[in-house]
Amino acid sequence: MSRQIGLKDIHIAVMTKDDSIEATYQTPVKLERAISARVSPRVTSENIYSDDTVEDVISSFEGIEVEIETNQLSLDSRAKLQGAKIVKGVLIESKDDIPPTIAIGFRSKKSNGKYRYVWLLKGKFELSSDEYDTEGEKPQPKTAKLNGTFFARDFDGNFRFIADEDALDIDPTIISSWFTSVPDEPVETP
Repeated sequence: MSRQIGLKDIHIAVMTKDDSIEATYQTPVKLERAISARVSPRVTSENIYSDDTVEDVISSFEGIEVEIETNQLSLDSRAKLQGAKIVKGVLIESKDDIPPTIAIGFRSKKSNGKYRYVWLLKGKFELSSDEYDTEGEKPQPKTAKLNGTFFARDFDGNFRFIADEDALDIDPTIISSWFTSVPDEPVETP
């Protein structure tokens, strides 16, 4: 079994609609170069006891905590993620900014040379923190870290799609169009 050994091509797509009829997104755009991604689902479990033993365990999905690290974060990317604006090349952040609901997708190289593809379908990122140091004898380059919370869509309850390029039954059109739009849920063909 192949292991994950890489990360690249982080994309975001602003969600434009999520209701009982459909979920729609703007065209995905690529963020800056990827360094790391941590995707941590949160589930609450409750044991149900009867006859002095655990009879059942009831679990409830709470969401996914996401931490993304990129080599930098351009002003355009910051504005898009934070709901801020850029005027004449100046990023203007306001206490009234409302981060948009987005999907985030990426791919991770596997030890066999193929890729695992991931989309988290609905979430928001917090303001990114900035870190600056004076230049000393050795440069200490800084990276950008983003923290967000992702959750299930209203449309269908889905929160994540994962596809392995080397899966026996993968439809190659799904992989080839992974970053051109947020994929729809595949449908079984009879």
